[in-house]
Amino acid sequence: MKLNLPQSSLLKNIQSDYADSYSVPLNTEDLTIERVGKSFFTAAPAWVEALLILRDKIVGMIGLKIGNDASNKGKLITNFKCEIGEQLALFKVFDKNEHEVILGEDDKHLDFRVSLFLDRQNNTLAISTVVKVNNWMGRLYLLHVIPLHKIIVPTMVTGMVRQLQKG
Repeated sequence: MKLNLPQSSLLKNIQSDYADSYSVPLNTEDLTIERVGKSFFTAAPAWVEALLILRDKIVGMIGLKIGNDASNKGKLITNFKCEIGEQLALFKVFDKNEHEVILGEDDKHLDFRVSLFLDRQNNTLAISTVVKVNNWMGRLYLLHVIPLHKIIVPTMVTGMVRQLQKG
């Protein structure tokens, strides 16, 4: 379900040109934000992974940042501690507290942040995105990405919850 950014999100006061948030209920209460962070990188269906690989091939040709080599993704995820400053694929950890981790990247065309927000009071998980466009290339990129983003993010949050509830 699409909604506004969670009120206590670390992203709440960030200036942006685009923002959205998707939330789903949880059936478990014993999650850590580190486990939620790791699930972000393991819950994507194969078609999302394929789109990200395609994205990297296309935008890499025009000098935009791309994710790192996916051949050792399993080892990278195993070693990922979800700590500020860590990088996994295209996502750097910018901020973190006991109920939220902020991932993202700054590039010449746009800066983006993704919040993984564990709302323990309402027992939900929200994925929120904010984007700050830096130039015309960022506007063009966002124009093409938003329709896919609106399909991918709800799929991701649902997949994360399914994975997290399995244990």
